[in-house]
Amino acid sequence: MLKNDIDKRQICILGSTGSIGVSTLDVIRLHRDKFDVISLSANASVDVIFEQCLEFCPKTVVMVSATHAEELAIRLAQVNLGSIIVKSGVSALVELASSADTDTVMAAIVGAAGLMPTLAAVKAGKRVLLANKEALVTSGAIFIEAVKQSGAELLPIDSEHNAIFQSLPWQEQNKVGHCQLAQNGISKILLTGSGGPFRTWQTSELEHVTPDEACTHPNWDMGRKISVDSATMMNKGLEFIEAKWLFNVEASDIQVVLHPQSTIHSMVQYKDGSVIAQMGNPDMRTPIAHALAYPQRIESGVAPLDFFTTPSFEFQSVDYKKYPNLKLAINACEQGQGACTALNASNEIAVAAFLDEKIKFTDIFKINETSVMKFVSEKVNNINEVISLDLRAREFAQSIVADFTEREKKGHN
Repeated sequence: MLKNDIDKRQICILGSTGSIGVSTLDVIRLHRDKFDVISLSANASVDVIFEQCLEFCPKTVVMVSATHAEELAIRLAQVNLGSIIVKSGVSALVELASSADTDTVMAAIVGAAGLMPTLAAVKAGKRVLLANKEALVTSGAIFIEAVKQSGAELLPIDSEHNAIFQSLPWQEQNKVGHCQLAQNGISKILLTGSGGPFRTWQTSELEHVTPDEACTHPNWDMGRKISVDSATMMNKGLEFIEAKWLFNVEASDIQVVLHPQSTIHSMVQYKDGSVIAQMGNPDMRTPIAHALAYPQRIESGVAPLDFFTTPSFEFQSVDYKKYPNLKLAINACEQGQGACTALNASNEIAVAAFLDEKIKFTDIFKINETSVMKFVSEKVNNINEVISLDLRAREFAQSIVADFTEREKKGHN
């Protein structure tokens, strides 16, 4: 925690060039008196992170790619910013996340690549703003145990989990990872989802979906991988698993509700019949600002919700025939860590193959289902076993993609 109100939070942004990272810097830009950007990281986006360095002058930057790190260092030296330390590699990311220079880490690296640096930030006892849902999906029990051991402060960034967090009693907000919701009068978590761009499509139409169509979300501006996950509702499935670990509940305590307008970001149902919801315009700067300043409130740059122009609220049940990936994820949540880890790994491979136009949209589920069936009985007891299973599941999914691609070629011959 901060020593007093005039101290600034020392911020590390893992994944600063992605949509969450950019939005985080948008909020920080409004509050230079409250936050110092100490470190940034990216995979290979030199142009974007160079501009971020010009504006925020961090002490350290890590590029996963060594080639791009070298390019960035040269460009910074040319504008007299050679004092910014530029490193490369996954081990440098882990070092950055756990550095004594920072007290707050925005964990915004997409996918399983963010697991180890996010876990490092937790083990170092940081305030961790968790935007990387895969950390909990792939290693939930291990991750939460690390939070308990280190005393790290975990604040959810996903709009849905942040909404649930805001709708909890204050005493439960201080116990993320080991909440006792039933004892505090809560009967259910209501996880909302828009249904993505294909909510009104017929199931028979989905086989011919293009990557651009899948990436055109009706409400949110997101990266391409997350946009495809939203279209399949795998994103909601991963959030379902994440909610189990964040709020210490069972799968039966969570219900997914379709809400096309994305105005209500999620809800908490209480035993007395009350339902508390968090709502606002669909903009990630709202949950980011909430977590950055918690427990205070600061401007986010997001316009307030105008109830006189906001569309009427709609709620629908989920058609699992249209969204089989969501059902697969809910089942994996009940089956255990092996199923969840394999699901996340295979999905990353399948979505990448779809975006590269190697497989059809509907093949994503087929690859995910086959991978989960293969690895569902696997037990993982430590982070090394998680990484091993993740790698084997990726290799298996990649082999299925190759089979699909080969069949597609033969079909055209």
